[in-house]
Amino acid sequence: MGYYDEHYPPKRRKKKSGWLVPLLLGAILGVLLVTVALPVLVDTGILNNAEQQKNEQSHANDSGNERSGPKEVVNVDVSSQITEVINQVAPAVVGVINIQSKMDFWQQQEENSQAGEGSGVIYKKADGNAFVVTNHHVVEGADTVEVVLSDDTHVEADLVGTDLFSDLAVLKMGGDQVEQVIKMGSSANVKRGEPAIAIGNPLGLMFSGSVTQGVISGTERTIPLDFNQDGRADWQAEVIQTDAAINPGNSGGALINIRGQLIGINSMKINQTAVEGLGFAIPIDYALPIIEELETEGKVTRPYLGVEIYSLEEVPQTEWDSTLGLPDNIKGGVYVWSVEPLSPADRAGLKRLDVITELDGKNVMNMIDLRKVLYQEKEVGDEIAVTYYRDGKKHETTIQLGEQN
Repeated sequence: MGYYDEHYPPKRRKKKSGWLVPLLLGAILGVLLVTVALPVLVDTGILNNAEQQKNEQSHANDSGNERSGPKEVVNVDVSSQITEVINQVAPAVVGVINIQSKMDFWQQQEENSQAGEGSGVIYKKADGNAFVVTNHHVVEGADTVEVVLSDDTHVEADLVGTDLFSDLAVLKMGGDQVEQVIKMGSSANVKRGEPAIAIGNPLGLMFSGSVTQGVISGTERTIPLDFNQDGRADWQAEVIQTDAAINPGNSGGALINIRGQLIGINSMKINQTAVEGLGFAIPIDYALPIIEELETEGKVTRPYLGVEIYSLEEVPQTEWDSTLGLPDNIKGGVYVWSVEPLSPADRAGLKRLDVITELDGKNVMNMIDLRKVLYQEKEVGDEIAVTYYRDGKKHETTIQLGEQN
């Protein structure tokens, strides 16, 4: 009994007090942390950052689960500025069919046959009619011309006028079925490297409305043309060069800029096996006055000098002094290759290898400069002052312009 009263009970009381006190202290500290420390943690953002990291981790896990699941199908709109421009312009580009009549073998009846196909551009609607510009060589020799609209409607057209030298022709047809007229641009500010789009019918109506894209490769190019196939150039065509594909059948079609404006009439390409990406179009600024004259007069009347001339830049520099006898201060001009007998130039005294440097006091550096003065500022019957060099000596004369036949 003495062991129980004196030793065991004290041990039990000691053990009880050993766990009760820490428990109470822990509870008190917990209350203090919740009421005091928690607001401090929230204010400093520590708790929020931890919660954000937790949420980010949870989101990453969810994304991983999504990647491993079925994939969502996304629809992409591939429409671009070019496709929108083509949709607007395409109805104004048409097919042109050259139909010629011929007698059968026994000369009993006349038959119509399709002599060729090309392209054209609807550029105007007026008084119930629609007007189409195309190339001269597309409609050359035609007895009947048909225009094929973008919806494959065939409309017979009248040939209003045509011009061999510019390779342009104007057609007129009923405008009831024509809804779209092309927007006119300007070729004056066209730059190398600028995007260019050609629309037409390469290889005929089977590929009607074909679109090719490229860039402007060169401006103010001059290409010699031999109309009578005698091996000598009869004309120097002023053209825009592009690498947009222009094939047979594209002739007469539209060369447009990125804004859908007409900047040229597709005309030709260099057709050689070793040559690629050399297409040419008639600049619209050059074509418009001719189109207007064809529309009103049916032909183009040009002032006439009566000389075959070429740009001096085509001659090697070594020949400027040795053959032409030009002084060092001459930087450009056009040289006379031949003079037609009894022509205005012949009557004024011009001779072979004379170099023209000025017309009416304006510098002439090349063929383009000469044509700008001759065709834009002068009329048939006008007089023009000509400054030229012969054997190194400067001369002046006055030529009364004739009419080119």
